[in-house]
This record gives sequence, C-alpha cells and structure tokens, in this order.
Amino acid sequence: MAPTPDQQESTETPKADDPAQQPRPRQDEFVAAPELKTVRFDFDKALLRPDAVDALTSNAAWLKQNVDTLVLIEGNCDEKGTSEYNLALGDRRAKAAMDYLEANGIAKDRMTTVSYGKERPACSENTEECMKQNRRADFKVKSR
Repeated sequence: MAPTPDQQESTETPKADDPAQQPRPRQDEFVAAPELKTVRFDFDKALLRPDAVDALTSNAAWLKQNVDTLVLIEGNCDEKGTSEYNLALGDRRAKAAMDYLEANGIAKDRMTTVSYGKERPACSENTEECMKQNRRADFKVKSR
C-alpha cells in the first residue's frame, strides 16, 4: 500500500550497522513478561512519547527489582515502507527504549535489541488503528 500524500515514505537510508545484517538473539530463550509494558511510537518515528516514557519508567522499576533478569527489546513497525527501511526504524525504536532504560539505571549488558521491522505485526487489519498497534517496542525476559 502506497503512503498517502501526507504520509510520504521516508527515503532515509539505514546506518552502516545495518540491523538486517546483525545476528538475532535466540527468541526461544526469552519469554513474554506481562509486567513489562509495550512502548508505542508515532508513524515513522523513534522518539519516545510521554506514554512511552511512563511505560519505560515502570519497566525500569520492575527490572531494578529483578536484577537477575535479562531483557530483549523488540522493535516493530507497521506495513508502510520497505522491509529494509522498517528494519532500520525498528532498530532505532528498540535502541531508543534501551537508551532510556540505561539512563534510568539498567545496565546495558542486561539488554539486547532486535528489529523485526514489519515482520511481526500485532494486528494485521488494514486500518490506521491497527497500524498504530504495530508501531511498538515489546519486551521479553530470561534469567541470567
């Protein structure tokens, strides 16, 4: 689906550390943690919104109480844009979440990021409300 005139696809190219070329962590080692909140993003953005900051503050508090827990931060996107672009955007989203957690006392060596771009939608209906659900960072955990 082509972007509407007010939502032109960005032509930004991925950085040299192309997330498509980075090894992905073994997902089967990590499990969903209902205590950790999903972070939402605006269209074509990796900036943390106020609701994302609230979610990350809560996630940081939980991670501080569970010091033997490692976290996988998964960056995701909606279906607009190329696969390559969305992998880079998902990477920026995951890293924005990781940077916030690190700035709030979570050791970087406890965190791993991965981008799934548009590969793992939370919702597959072709509506704007559904696409909003796919612009996210999810959190999974495992014990050290």
